[in-house]
Amino acid sequence: MEFQAVVMAAGGGSRMTDLTSSIPKPLLPVGNRPLLWYPLNLLERAGFEEVIVITRKEIQKMLNLDTKMKLDFVCISDNMDMGTADSLRHIHQKIKTDVLVLSCDLITDVDLYKVVDLFRTHDATLSMLMKKTHEPTEVVPGQKGKKKPVEQRDFIGVDDTGKRLLFMANEADLDEELVIKRSILQKHPRMHIRTGLMDAHLYCLKKYVVDFLVENRTITSLRSELIPHLVRKQFSSPTSLQQGLDNKEEDQKKKEQASLDIYSFIKEDNSLLKPAPDNSCWNDHRGDMNETLHEGKVRCYVHIMKEGLCYRVNTLGLYIEANRQVPKLLLNLGLEEPLVHGSAQITDRGMVGSDSIIGSSTQVGEKTSIKHSIIGSMCTIKDKVKITNCIIMNSVTIEEGCCLQGSVICHNAVIEKGADIKDCLIGSDQRLETKAKHVNEVIVGTEQLMEI
Repeated sequence: MEFQAVVMAAGGGSRMTDLTSSIPKPLLPVGNRPLLWYPLNLLERAGFEEVIVITRKEIQKMLNLDTKMKLDFVCISDNMDMGTADSLRHIHQKIKTDVLVLSCDLITDVDLYKVVDLFRTHDATLSMLMKKTHEPTEVVPGQKGKKKPVEQRDFIGVDDTGKRLLFMANEADLDEELVIKRSILQKHPRMHIRTGLMDAHLYCLKKYVVDFLVENRTITSLRSELIPHLVRKQFSSPTSLQQGLDNKEEDQKKKEQASLDIYSFIKEDNSLLKPAPDNSCWNDHRGDMNETLHEGKVRCYVHIMKEGLCYRVNTLGLYIEANRQVPKLLLNLGLEEPLVHGSAQITDRGMVGSDSIIGSSTQVGEKTSIKHSIIGSMCTIKDKVKITNCIIMNSVTIEEGCCLQGSVICHNAVIEKGADIKDCLIGSDQRLETKAKHVNEVIVGTEQLMEI
């Protein structure tokens, strides 16, 4: 087995608490499938037969996934606050090979081999996936008129090929200047700095990186701590032990620092696999392979998607956008399932848009129009209802004459007769009274608000 796959599915969805306070993030329905289904399907299409899923007990109990892969669930206690690096450290005894780590909120049609082949070809420490940042175009319920939070930009440095990852820094960690180390520029005089790229949270990592994490417990996050650390380490020397020190405390301190250095975890047992510098077919590869043969044992690469779909569903806006794109995604993946489930009962099929999805056992009444929307399973939608650009989750009841536009309606909600709802988020189990009118509101229960 060349790689083990790990999916991180224990996070609470802190940037979309209006949704995740009542529905765990991995279970959020996207195109009537749980969010977790999408990274698992990506792995299954790439030929993986087993996946380790790090999650919580309540999520595992509620999961009902259609997959042929063997899922090895590792459940983290609800009272344990773990970062992604902590989670990987938690399962380190299960990791026997190099590892492919994905977040449960990744939805993409990327050819996974493009990331994996970078890792193989360059004997890389890390290869990762990025894509141009996508700004949601739809109105986000409850946020119209509110000032958008300012996102801190990432500065990503790549070589002329656009594949070697040379530099990574977040705006929040910088002073007024962007400082590039001389050691980087000596080896790569031409570097392209890019902003506006989204880290897809898909990483191929060497087994020794997991070994390093086990010992270095100060790193809690893959994205904000481990990955930048690996990128920096490419152009710094291993921590050395100076000889002849009289001070025993200082000597001990240096030994401890060296033991926590990533270089001390790199095995030297693959020398037979290294090509000879003079006879290698890679001889004309400028700079990079020379580094492979001599120094530069830590090497980081990135595949930047130029086309195709790639979303991290980590905000309400991106959740809505991902649902909008699902019919196109399913078509790209070759999943030729009918968008309207065979068990759905629809009186006037002609009034259901060709880009809408309707789940199993849902009933739709007479003269009801559904356009650009996703309707879950076991919903009851009565007569003369108009639904446009909405996400309706499971077991929702919408009574006669209602008009819903640009809204998200969560599980088990009831919308009574004649209600007019625009650009709203209606939480699970909520009930809106007859002829209620709501615009640009978030309506969730007091218990849910307490959880937020």
